[in-house]
Amino acid sequence: MTARPGGGGPASDATGRVLARATVAAVRALGGRAGGVYLRSGTEGLLRMAAVTGLPAALFRPWWRIQVNRPYPVAEAFRTGQAVHLPDGETAVRRFPQLMAGLPYPFGSLYEPVGAGAQRFGVLLVVRPATPGVPVGADDRGRMREAADGLARELAGLAAAGDPVRWDADPLGVPWPVPAGGAGEAVDRLPQGVLSVDRQGVVGFANAAAGELTGVPAARLEGRGLWESLPWLGHSAYEDHFRAAFLSGEPVFFDVRRGADVEHRALAVGLYAAPAGLTVTLEAAERPAGDGVASPAGRASAPYRPVALAIALTEAMTARQVSAVVTEELLPAFGGRQLAIYLLDERHLHLAWETGFPQGFLDRFDGVSLDVRLPGVETLTSGRPLFFESMQHLASAYPGIPLDADVGARAFLPLIASGRPVGSCILGFDAPRGFSQEERTVLTALAGLIAQALARARRYESEAALARGLQAALLPHRLPVTGRVATVGRYLPGSAGMDVGGDWYDVIETASGRLALVIGDVQGHGVAAAATMGQLRSAVRAFAIGGNTPAQVVQGTNRLLIDLDPGQFASCCYVLLDPASGRATAARAGHPQPLLRRADGRAEVLDLAGGVVLGVDPGATYPETELVLEPGAVLALYTDGLVEVPGADIDEGVERLRSALAQASPAPLTEAADRLVAETGGQADRPDDIALLLASRS
Repeated sequence: MTARPGGGGPASDATGRVLARATVAAVRALGGRAGGVYLRSGTEGLLRMAAVTGLPAALFRPWWRIQVNRPYPVAEAFRTGQAVHLPDGETAVRRFPQLMAGLPYPFGSLYEPVGAGAQRFGVLLVVRPATPGVPVGADDRGRMREAADGLARELAGLAAAGDPVRWDADPLGVPWPVPAGGAGEAVDRLPQGVLSVDRQGVVGFANAAAGELTGVPAARLEGRGLWESLPWLGHSAYEDHFRAAFLSGEPVFFDVRRGADVEHRALAVGLYAAPAGLTVTLEAAERPAGDGVASPAGRASAPYRPVALAIALTEAMTARQVSAVVTEELLPAFGGRQLAIYLLDERHLHLAWETGFPQGFLDRFDGVSLDVRLPGVETLTSGRPLFFESMQHLASAYPGIPLDADVGARAFLPLIASGRPVGSCILGFDAPRGFSQEERTVLTALAGLIAQALARARRYESEAALARGLQAALLPHRLPVTGRVATVGRYLPGSAGMDVGGDWYDVIETASGRLALVIGDVQGHGVAAAATMGQLRSAVRAFAIGGNTPAQVVQGTNRLLIDLDPGQFASCCYVLLDPASGRATAARAGHPQPLLRRADGRAEVLDLAGGVVLGVDPGATYPETELVLEPGAVLALYTDGLVEVPGADIDEGVERLRSALAQASPAPLTEAADRLVAETGGQADRPDDIALLLASRS
């Protein structure tokens, strides 16, 4: 499979050529059987497979997109900047069980981050035969590092020339460096069908028997993709066998039926891997398709499908995340193209997630009651899954039901957790197909896992709503308004999970007419962190109103936290400002340094003296620092959620914030706050919450 690099312009074409050269060179240097490159994409936190050689890209579609926070070796190499070396399957399954759940084959792999200076472009990977018990040697580690460094230099050159070095297209298929083997007249005389398939999945040779057994003339098979010519081999169960052969190098045997027509003869398929590709053999099977015994490498993947989904579901925290996992893991496993999830609420089913259906088609079924005769309802009320091998079968069973297509198959699965109905799940397929007893059993079991995950997510969302309500009640609803100083606060909960954090900000008017600007961050998430935050905020207000100095306020809060909750930590920055003169005194307890934008537009990171975080040492002291807030200047206090990005140094985030503050207009201050949050804290999967407090003096 080949694809034009994202964008299609000269710079993108140049990136594709660089990736192709680097991938082939790395595979040759490491004695590999395949390789590829993942690059950062235009979506924050998402890596995309940009180039691949030695493997048909279409077989590995579930791994085309990888989030940097996922437990995969590619993500870890990019996130940490450290190489990952997996000499065999045992090592891989110990370190990355979720990867091996989907690819349970014996192979070795190496992953090297690709970066130059502060830039991190992606990850170079090589797949090669496993070396059980023998770690990757220093020479191979060096060769891999050298290949990645060479690629990084070329990508850095492209970046300097204006190429953003991002990838937002399908993978670029790079021709395999070993030419595919040919076949002679002797093979044409065999009664067995023989196909020579290269590592991109293209048929280079087909003998006459292959044409007879498949029903496609040999001449039409040659030069085309195997699954393009023989789509019935593209069933997800058969894809697993091909993945096993390509990755493990071991022979794989299985039976298959040509298409959905039961009159078609079953074929026995053999896959024999070689450096140049696969030899595929075909002959009439003695048993019905599905009754044959696959080789260990091919058979191993079947039980891992539920395992892969189960592992991924344990990490899903919201109903939306559960639905996304089902889309990414379940649909590819069974060759499905459509998915809908309905959740039960007060005896009505409400559409919670859909993908692949025509826009608006499912709206008519949203909110249906449990007394309506529809397959999505009856599968839940009866507790039995319903399988329809064609749309005609579905229409016959439910006369008058609206259909979104003339052809296809449907599976309706009840979502029941611990005996309690949760909802129903619909799987859609583009073509008619049968469902074997094994598939029906697996799908039913997976529906139970999905139901449990959704039930857990709904409980979690309810608890999170309680925690957020608590936090909203504890944060200030409005800030004091004074004649000389304007203040604006912003709070955003984390978007990767549902737990709220312990970030807070406050502005306090003291008896002496000064303003106390406060920001803090309690360790942890959830109701406990929010409650601790509320206690600390109250303590700081009490100490501030009592006329204490910044050092005394922070010291008193530190001792109170140790008394309230030993083992709980928090950071804090406290600035006491005189609105008339602009003079301020600050104390800091393990908190990020504030930023100051001067009236002329220059922005800098302040260097405030500080002490340890609150809650560690009852005798800790906190030195004070003097500063001046000139008219037109803006002081920015923030928590680390605004500057931390997974896989990047926090100093890079602070520099982004400083640059954004320098470019932001100081008036109105509300727009400046919104711009800072949007430009530096707008990641789609932000693990931490954010607090920001701005103060400017006129």
